Amino acid sequence: MSKRVCNFNAGPTGIPLAVLKTIQEELLDYRGSGMSIIESSHRAVEYDEVNETAILLTKEIFGLNDDYHVLFMTGGASSQFAFIPLNFLAEGKRGVYIDTGTWSSKAIKEAKIIGEAHVAYSGKESDYSHIPGDDELDIPSDATYLHYTSNNTIKGTQFHRLPDSKGLPLICDMSSDIASRKLDFTKFSMIYAGAQKNIGPAGMTLVIMHKDMLEKANDDLPTMFKYKTHADSKSLYNTPPVFGVYVYKLVLEWIKSLGGLEGIEKINIAKKERIYQLMDLYPDYYRGTAESESRSWMNITMRLPNEELEKKLISEAKTAGFVGLKGHRSVGGIRVSTYNAVSLEAVEKLAGFLEDFKKNN
Repeated sequence: MSKRVCNFNAGPTGIPLAVLKTIQEELLDYRGSGMSIIESSHRAVEYDEVNETAILLTKEIFGLNDDYHVLFMTGGASSQFAFIPLNFLAEGKRGVYIDTGTWSSKAIKEAKIIGEAHVAYSGKESDYSHIPGDDELDIPSDATYLHYTSNNTIKGTQFHRLPDSKGLPLICDMSSDIASRKLDFTKFSMIYAGAQKNIGPAGMTLVIMHKDMLEKANDDLPTMFKYKTHADSKSLYNTPPVFGVYVYKLVLEWIKSLGGLEGIEKINIAKKERIYQLMDLYPDYYRGTAESESRSWMNITMRLPNEELEKKLISEAKTAGFVGLKGHRSVGGIRVSTYNAVSLEAVEKLAGFLEDFKKNN
């Protein structure tokens, strides 16, 4: 095998090496079927087992009972920005949104096309460097749901607690920190996430929804835009993202082998602490862009003293085998994405590189 790089891309990003090896082993002949799972009919016994196992593992890993529907959809989280108001913002209803960055802003934009979106908080004036406390949220009691984005990939901030929804159904976009830590997932009425950061390849979108939330969904919609369509058919109404669900199942098995969410959380804490400790040691050189209490575990953002140094770091890092460190095009800087598939060993190597880079520059 050729030398693999340390992949710190913000997404699509790495898949655990153990999962890649399983895919490689099974790719040409999936469990004696004589074909790849990619070639399999979604009505075949082989895929039915993948689909059912993925649903069961989701409930097991996230600590959910059969009151929750697990859906495998397409279109990424961005499609859910529209799906949610289409299904839950009936005439005269409004959704409540917490605006903490680019993706929540896009969700608000889509909701306003379809219905009324009340912004409970916006971090725009602080350049989205801050996660609000409950006392900063303006949540009307007559709304339909509260929506927030748990982790903000571009600005490097993250909710480290569940916001108080004041009794409203809680909906969360977990695209960039899904399955990275232990949470009480029963507090949510709906969770959704694009797979391509923490749980699989691009092309599959995970949606988890409580049955009570599903019962509130608008039924007067085109068939494919109704959550009920996908829930009633266990995501088999039309051809699902077969390969994405298969890889997702393998990733959940890998997480389970590490001790579940408790085990993966310990590793993720060690990874983020290694980089933040370095930044805190050299705050004038590796300057964080998020407030310390709002720092993300998954996307560590920083600026160097000048852009020339940032360009040099990115270039030398790539030569040294570290890729994906360039900040989002809208903000620049450096971004270290430490998703589940990034090993602690890779983070340790990067920290050593960053220490040496400072000494030499």
